[in-house]
Amino acid sequence: MKTVATTNAPAAIGPYAQGIIVNNMFYSSGQIPLTATGELVEGDIETQTNQVFENLKAVLAAAGSSLDQVVKTTVFMKDMNDFVAMNEVYASHFGDHKPARSAVEVARLPKDVKVEIEVIALVK
Repeated sequence: MKTVATTNAPAAIGPYAQGIIVNNMFYSSGQIPLTATGELVEGDIETQTNQVFENLKAVLAAAGSSLDQVVKTTVFMKDMNDFVAMNEVYASHFGDHKPARSAVEVARLPKDVKVEIEVIALVK
C-alpha cells in the first residue's frame, strides 16, 4: 500500500489518509468543500460540489491518476433535493466519462457541508 498526500487538497481532519494506492487502484477518502488551506467553502450545492471536484482532481493527480480514470464514485448529500443541481456540476467535471456511482442522502456530513464525494480510480 502507498499513502497519497498532497498540499493541493485539504489535509485529513482525522486519523486517515487523503488516499491509498493498492495494486494500481486509488481509493480516496471523502472530499468535502474545504480549500487546500482548510477553509470551508460556504455557498450552494453547486459551489460546494465544484470545490469538492478541485480537491478530487488534486488527490487524483498526486496519485498519478485523473478524473478520466475514475471507476466508481460515491456521493453523500445532506439533502437529496439538491441532486439535480449537484448532478449538473458532477457531469460538467466528468464530461463524456461516466463512472459507476452511488448517491445517498445522509443525516449529517463533516463540518455540516452539503456534499462529500469519494472515488476509486485506476493508476497507470
